Amino acid sequence: MPDLLIRDLDERVLARLKKAAEANGRSLQAEIRDVLQQACARELAHNRRIAAKWLRRLAGGTYSDSAVSIREDRAR
Repeated sequence: MPDLLIRDLDERVLARLKKAAEANGRSLQAEIRDVLQQACARELAHNRRIAAKWLRRLAGGTYSDSAVSIREDRAR
C-alpha cells in the first residue's frame, strides 16, 4: 500500500487529529486513514446526488441529436 507524506500541517490540525485518535481508541495513522476514507465517501455520495438530480430534471424530455446539428453546421 502506498505511503503519504503531508508537509506543513498546521499544529492545531495535528493536535485535533491526535485527540480524535485517542478518543476513538486508535493510532494517529488509523485516525487519518479513516478521515480520508470518510471524505472520499462523502464526495462520492454528493456527486451521486447531483447526478440523480440532473437525471430527474432531464427525464421525460425530448432532445435533438447534437451530431445532426454539428454535421449541418460543418456542411455550410
